[in-house]
Amino acid sequence: MTTTETRVRLLDNYVGGRWTAASSPETLPVTNPATGETLARVPLSSAPDLDAAVRAAREALPAWRAVSVIERGRRLFALRQALDARREDLARSVTTEMGKTLGDARAEVARMIEMVECACAVPTTMQGRILEDVSRNVDAETVRQPVGVCAAIVPFNFPAMVPFWFLPFAIACGNTFVLKPSEQVPLTQQLAFEILDGLDLPPGVVNLVNGGREVVEGILDHPGIDAVSFVGSAPVARLVYERSAKAGKRVQALGGAKNHMVVMPDAVIDKTVAGIIGSAFGAAGQRCMAGSVVVTVGEAHDRLVPSLREATERLTVGDGLDESTDVGPVISEGARDRIRAAIDRAAEDGAEPVVDGRDPSGDLPAGAYVGPTILDGVRPDMEAAREEIFGPVLSVIQTGSLDEAIEVVGRSRFGNGVSIFTESGAAVRRFRHEVQAGMVGVNIGVAAPVAFFPFSGWKDSFLGDLHAHGGDAVDFYTRKKTVTSRWFSSGQGSGKYFVEN
Repeated sequence: MTTTETRVRLLDNYVGGRWTAASSPETLPVTNPATGETLARVPLSSAPDLDAAVRAAREALPAWRAVSVIERGRRLFALRQALDARREDLARSVTTEMGKTLGDARAEVARMIEMVECACAVPTTMQGRILEDVSRNVDAETVRQPVGVCAAIVPFNFPAMVPFWFLPFAIACGNTFVLKPSEQVPLTQQLAFEILDGLDLPPGVVNLVNGGREVVEGILDHPGIDAVSFVGSAPVARLVYERSAKAGKRVQALGGAKNHMVVMPDAVIDKTVAGIIGSAFGAAGQRCMAGSVVVTVGEAHDRLVPSLREATERLTVGDGLDESTDVGPVISEGARDRIRAAIDRAAEDGAEPVVDGRDPSGDLPAGAYVGPTILDGVRPDMEAAREEIFGPVLSVIQTGSLDEAIEVVGRSRFGNGVSIFTESGAAVRRFRHEVQAGMVGVNIGVAAPVAFFPFSGWKDSFLGDLHAHGGDAVDFYTRKKTVTSRWFSSGQGSGKYFVEN
């Protein structure tokens, strides 16, 4: 451990309405991927730390559930205002610890705030249903009630937004909440919880526990947690889903992706190139909605690739805090080396790196940099076409028809997002009807939905029944209770009403 590392901030957990030191002495460095600088140290909390957070959440549940749904909505309005006041601080925190450009980080924080705005509608979205006279003088109604203590395990690539896919909806519905942020990027949620701390929520409504695998496994097994949300890789998503379900928990597990972008011969090339570049290389490709495979149809390949190559070569690689940077670093040097190795293997398999970012040029500091890379001549059976690289690497596959393109997309075990670039309504109608993916973009590179619609991955990209945010969020964070009632003093339908003393 260097002298610099011994002086950096040691992060705390947030449990029961106050900042609390973790009981475990084990820590990890939080590193700026653009410079290698150690920003802080994050504790690897242990089972007793998680248990304290769950107990605080369980104890807070009756009082928070008793707060009126309108008042809970008002607290979220206050949260929205407080986040908006700190949006630039939040964006700079995202860039510093994760690496994405400030433009990407600002867009992420805007989506974070949008999630809160959507959750503010809870007095409407949490409403139940009623049907009078299901039988003679018998009424039936369904009401929604909180699930209980809910937890979320979130990834490194969206330190601000993804935790807020879950937190505002959970507490809006009257649940209490435990968050486990990624140990690689814990600083942004430290700031978010400072903001939450200023809202005067009852102690224990929201809790934060830093840590690694021990905390994750504890969340999956803890009998005091009723629902688990997860975002991460496909193998871990399956483990989370199976283990949580075995423990009797409600669970939603969002896994990996290999998103395709189909380009038809009639696509508007300049707009298509801009959409592809933003999708493939935004956040250095570290997004579950990143378009990582272009599937060209017919002559679209020769129309697209020269312009795509030229535009990609103009992108600048550097520190995301520099406003002129187009592509920031990847999350770590380990990720950098893994991505470079994937490009090496693709070239060995016969792909042509028409833009090669393995050794980006320029006056770059010692950071985790991989430049934008385009691999042409990729076959559907290649690893580069099948496996999630999670970096700024775009594979190009040529097909002869829309039928063949749809078949290529359908071979993937993932089904998160897909896009088509065309001016043909008939092609769009067929594509959106047949393609096996949960989110479809038409002339849009990143088909991620706004907060009022669910993030609806398919296949190995999602395990569960109810998706993140949108209407699914309220369904996930509430249980339905149906009440069937009869009142004998109502006059049995005679029109006469009696009052019993």
